[in-house]
Parts: sequence; structure tokens; C-alpha cells
Amino acid sequence: MAGHGDSGSDKKSSEATDLPIFNAENLQSNMKVIYYCRTFMSIIGGVTAGILGFTGLTGFIFYLIIMGATSVGLIAKAGFSVPSYFDSWNQIVLDGFLGGLMSFVLFWTFAYDIVHIF
Repeated sequence: MAGHGDSGSDKKSSEATDLPIFNAENLQSNMKVIYYCRTFMSIIGGVTAGILGFTGLTGFIFYLIIMGATSVGLIAKAGFSVPSYFDSWNQIVLDGFLGGLMSFVLFWTFAYDIVHIF
């Protein structure tokens, strides 16, 4: 009987280790890193688009390319093991997209004005 009970507890402990356990502080820290990376890349991308003289749809396509490259870079930094660091793939791919867009447009127009108008 002790053997049967032991195997049952071993089974329960192995099932418990299969479930991912997330630390809320670590998840918050990871989300901050995503937000800061997207903001930084949006600023750099906006300045680059302004210096290169992109206008209209070309600039927004450049933003999508920059955000795609940022997402791939973040996934690579996570070792292509996103579920180990985030709740879902949407967090690493989409979070911070619109906030980054505002920073991109701000620095895009600023750099374009300085280089091409003044």
C-alpha cells in the first residue's frame, strides 16, 4: 500500500511541475522591457524615417517593419521560448504597438522638418 500511495504522490508532483508557474513581479518586469524596447525603437525608427525623407504611407510601412524587427528581436532574446516569460504570444508581438506609433510619428515629423524643411 505504501508503494501505491507513493506512486500516486509522485504522479501528482509530476503533474504539478508540468504547469507553468509565473511570478507576477517577473511578468511586470518583462512587460516593462517590451514597452521600453518598443518606445526606443519607435524613436530611432522615427528619426531614421525623417532623415531618409519618408512621407505618407512609406513612413507607416517603415514603422511596421521596425515593429516586426523589434518583435523578432524580443522573441530571439527570450530564446524562442515565449511561454516561459510571458502569458501569451500577443504580449510580445502586439503590446506597446499604438504607444510606439505616437512616438514614431512625433520623431518622424520632427526629424523630417529639421532635415528637409529648415
